Parts: sequence; structure tokens; C-alpha cells
Amino acid sequence: MNIVVFHGSPRKGNTYRATTIFMDELSKLGSVQFDDFFLPESMPEFCNGCQLCLGNHYDKCPHSKFTTPILNSILNADALIFTTPHFGACSMSGAMKNLLDHLDFLTLTIAPRKEMFSKKAFIISTATGSTAAIKPIKKYLKNWGVNRVYSLGFRMLTNKWDSMPAVKQAKFEKALRKSARQFYRVPKRFPYISTIFMYHINKFIIRKYVGEGNYPYEYWKEHGYFNKRPF
Repeated sequence: MNIVVFHGSPRKGNTYRATTIFMDELSKLGSVQFDDFFLPESMPEFCNGCQLCLGNHYDKCPHSKFTTPILNSILNADALIFTTPHFGACSMSGAMKNLLDHLDFLTLTIAPRKEMFSKKAFIISTATGSTAAIKPIKKYLKNWGVNRVYSLGFRMLTNKWDSMPAVKQAKFEKALRKSARQFYRVPKRFPYISTIFMYHINKFIIRKYVGEGNYPYEYWKEHGYFNKRPF
């Protein structure tokens, strides 16, 4: 199994510790290869909102030298892992948000990839309080058409894993290892009902209101999505 892992913080604190435990358990279950991207190192440029990737091929992005290897890894992977600590007002890290902004062309609204509909994803987040950072990431991934998105969040009440009582550390580790085993074994399923609904809604909008000559329309036409579902 090939798995792409996006580490949403350079700090390598609680979230990184949780992720390494999750990855360690996956490694015990079979032949697993990880392709790690550490943020913001792997995506050092901020999305400037130019929308060139929304109205053109994604390589028109001024930061395509960073998005291209990331996209290729995603498309070639069997599974995806996204990790982020809880930042600010109930959200993901800025580095993770920046990555997802750069990949917005993957949405059903623009240029979905058939490969996404067979992938599963897992989100890991830790926080001293809320784990609300998971929800917006999950929304992004569902908009890409990802087959199934799972998650695990921890309210640790500390920013240092080793400062927690041993019993609490063991509890979190047990939950991570159990989730890793479940994630490894989960089969591909039929897409979410919401994915199917959004596919049909976007097909109607792109055909009727975007129209010929515009990139999303031509992309959908080229890939046959007007006549055949990509899943």
C-alpha cells in the first residue's frame, strides 16, 4: 500500500507523535510505503488567489513546481493521511490550509481526477482544546471525491505528549493503533451519497452555465464525465 502523508506543522509535537504511532501500526500490517510531505517546506509559497488553476490546466499555477510532485504522489497513492494541530479559531494550521488552497482545482467543480474516487483518507489532529480542525479538511477531501474519509482527534490539554500521565498516553496510543488497523483493512465502497449528488449538480452547472471553450467544460468533456461517471 502506498500512502501519502501530509504533516501540517514543522514543530513535530503532539500531532507528529500521534502520526508516527499511526504509521508504525500501519507498517506492521503489510507492505506499506510512505511518501512524506512536511509543511510548509513542501509548499513554501502562499496561494495568491490568482485562480489560474481554476480556469486552466493546473500547471498554470505559478507554484506548479511544488504542486506537480504533490499531485503526482496523491494520484499514485492508495491512501492519504493529513495531519494538523489545532490552530487559532477552531481551524487547521496555515500551512495545511495553504496546501489545500493550492489543490482546489481537484474539486468536482473544476477538474476532478478519476483516481480520487478509489482512495481512502485519514485525518489526525491534536489540540489542547477543540479538535474542530478536522471538519474543514474532511470537507475539502469529500469535494475531491475521495471514497472514504476517516479521522481521529485528541484533546490533550497539554502541548507536550510526555507530560501526560502514562495511562493517558497509553489510552491515546491504543486508539491510534486500533484506528490504523481499521483504516488498513477498510475496503473501497460506493461513493458518499453527497459525492454522487454533487457530481450530478456540477455536471448540470458546467454543461449549462460554464459552457464550451471554458476549461472546466472542456476538461469534463475530454474525460467523458458528461456521459460516464468517474466512479
